Amino acid sequence: MEERIVLDSVGRYNELFGLPTAHPLVSVVDLAQATRTVREVVMSYGVYALFLKQVRCGDIRYGRQTYDYQEGTVTSFAPGQVVEVRMDPETRPSAKGLLFHPDLIRGTSLGREIKRYSFFAYSSNEALHLSDEEKVIFTDCLNKIRLELERPADSHSKRLIVRNIELLLDYCMRFYERQFATRSVVNKDILVRFEDLLNGYFSSDRSRELGLPTVRYFADKICLSPNYFGDLIKKETGRTPQEYIQAKIIDLSKELILEPGKTVSQVAYDLGFQYSQHFNRVFKKNVGCTPNEYRKRQLSAV
Repeated sequence: MEERIVLDSVGRYNELFGLPTAHPLVSVVDLAQATRTVREVVMSYGVYALFLKQVRCGDIRYGRQTYDYQEGTVTSFAPGQVVEVRMDPETRPSAKGLLFHPDLIRGTSLGREIKRYSFFAYSSNEALHLSDEEKVIFTDCLNKIRLELERPADSHSKRLIVRNIELLLDYCMRFYERQFATRSVVNKDILVRFEDLLNGYFSSDRSRELGLPTVRYFADKICLSPNYFGDLIKKETGRTPQEYIQAKIIDLSKELILEPGKTVSQVAYDLGFQYSQHFNRVFKKNVGCTPNEYRKRQLSAV
């Protein structure tokens, strides 16, 4: 039976692998130096973690999916995530990484901006694959944090550690953008599927049955996490999926409003709005006039 471990501190992780803990809230780890290992364990994360895998040494399952555990893959975890780890008994773990507790960044600019690093919520099949140059940068950031942890603490220590963590996360954001760009053909296929699904949502009865479409609905249909899906669509179109959906709703509403005998309430219902007042507000915000005013202008121009 798999052991269940609550990683509520960096020390608990280090204890699991027989690694030293130099600071109670942050740790740079090298699993090649581990004096203990695990075979099968379920980890419930209470800390943030990023690992650069240097050799395939087993499987990690997050939800129903398995990480592509290749050399040069960065995996990231956030508090609240639960993962299953199955290590290959014939292979020694080889990975370098960073763990830090939310308390370390509380009250800092990184603490306020941590949700910006959306890759912490990406699904397992959306791991980051680094080039050789990117591996050097990732490792250099870890070394800077490690060196700071090895120095005697002073009034600058926490700020420098947090800033270097922020630098590492910023680089990961850049690397993900590069990965989006190098997979542009795949990304464009996803954009086409999104457009087809969006058109199908309104041409069927789903809008009447389910209401207004959500980003999660389309991400699930394309088998991506909402965060990854959102970042990908923003990269390809310059708009968030929500903005993309809203633009589609406005375009459709303009067509439906001009259909003979159709009331504004009927248009709102067809598009998935629960209340026509909500539809009126959304329409006016985007078009600059109410649906009835728009109809009068268009008909008077004919």
